[in-house]
Parts: sequence; C-alpha cells; structure tokens
Amino acid sequence: MNEDIINFTRNQTCATISCINEIGKPYCFNCFYAFNSELGLLYFKSSNDTYHSGLIKQNPCIAGTILPDKLKTILVQGIQFDGELLPGDHPLSAHASANYHKKHPMALAMHGDIWTIQINHIKMTDSSKGFGKKITWDRE
Repeated sequence: MNEDIINFTRNQTCATISCINEIGKPYCFNCFYAFNSELGLLYFKSSNDTYHSGLIKQNPCIAGTILPDKLKTILVQGIQFDGELLPGDHPLSAHASANYHKKHPMALAMHGDIWTIQINHIKMTDSSKGFGKKITWDRE
C-alpha cells in the first residue's frame, strides 16, 4: 500500500461509512476507527443493536470516506474506499479489539463490539502533491 495512503489514514480518526438499507437506499454513519495498513483492514466500534449494525449484517458491502480531522479549504485531501464487513469469527477479525483499543483506549469504557472492514479499493485525493492528484490501491 502506498505510504501516502498509510500515513494519511493512520493520522485521522473519523470515517463516514455507507451501507444499503432494507429498501435499497444508502445509509451513512460516522465512527472512530483504527487502521491496519499491513492487512488493509479498518476497525470501528458500535453497539450490536444500532440501525446500521443491522443493515451491515444483512448486506456486508460498504463504502466510505475519510477526511482530515482538520479541514483546510485550499488543500483537498481525502480517502474514498469500498470493502466488506468481515464476520466476527473471521480469522482477520481476531485482533480487532486490540488494534482498535490501542488507538482509542478510552473506548474500553464504552459498550459495543469491534467490527472489521476488509478494504478492497482505496482512492486518495491529495492536492498537496499537485492539483487533483489521485493515488489508488486495490487488494490483489
């Protein structure tokens, strides 16, 4: 994975994730996340009984975005990604809690489950590298 994608994603904290509701319309939610660049995984914490948790259990295909925690109006940067939610018993989900709570230790005090998204495609826009510069990554 490209170092610019890795550095940007590791240094941010919040993602917007989109899933599909029961009538086929998009539904978005925001969450704090942790990123595993070696495996191309994104972890987030959410209660099992939330509306979006029910939706992604039914249809694990997701898409999302990550913007800088502090926006600069003259510098366009951000990540667009798509992937799929992995079941809690999937081997790649084995260390999800440890990875998430390492980045967000205060979340240990909050109720919820750690979810794992396997990212399959990333497109990063980074105008600091030139106007409209795009960097992509695809899972092989």
